Amino acid sequence: MVEVAAVPATGVEAERGQTRGCWRRPTRSRRGTTPVIRVRGRSQRRFSIAAPCCYKLGERSRLIYRPKRHTDHKSGGRKSFARTEYRDLLIAAHQQLGGPIVLVWDNLNVHKDRRMRDFIDAHDWDTAYHLPSYAPDLNPGEGIWSVLCRTSQANTAFTDPDHLIRRLRHGLRQIQYRSDTIDGCLTATGLTPTTPRLQAQ
Repeated sequence: MVEVAAVPATGVEAERGQTRGCWRRPTRSRRGTTPVIRVRGRSQRRFSIAAPCCYKLGERSRLIYRPKRHTDHKSGGRKSFARTEYRDLLIAAHQQLGGPIVLVWDNLNVHKDRRMRDFIDAHDWDTAYHLPSYAPDLNPGEGIWSVLCRTSQANTAFTDPDHLIRRLRHGLRQIQYRSDTIDGCLTATGLTPTTPRLQAQ
């Protein structure tokens, strides 16, 4: 979350889908031996992860995440987080951060849903702003996904959905422990937390 107003904590939220496909990255091997990773065919199973990056001046940056497992794409069910799940994530973030939140998020249709706006308007601890229509370069959450894909997800052939979710959770926990990595994702956007403006007396 990016601080943009006189409130204790702010954040940028992003959602990402993960499947069992293999994220490839350059690696090393013995001369003359090409590394080979065998991957099974595409799976209809999928995970979504919603994760606000939380920033507050003078405090350690934090990452709060919630994974969701979608059992089968063909069943016609929702393939991403629902409005109620975003609502519950905001409530949990408010409780963990212990103060008001300024939320900066993209223009996903669920984020702009009338009922979500009504929920935000009804609570004085939550203020929301939207990024421009297509601006992944302004969203530190995109940096989190990049780090995740280049570390715990890279060059891994997942044997089953449980293997995938274990690696996802492990990778996200590692990022949670590295506040410098979360800070770096904000720095890459060119945005900075700001101090509250003093009110004229």
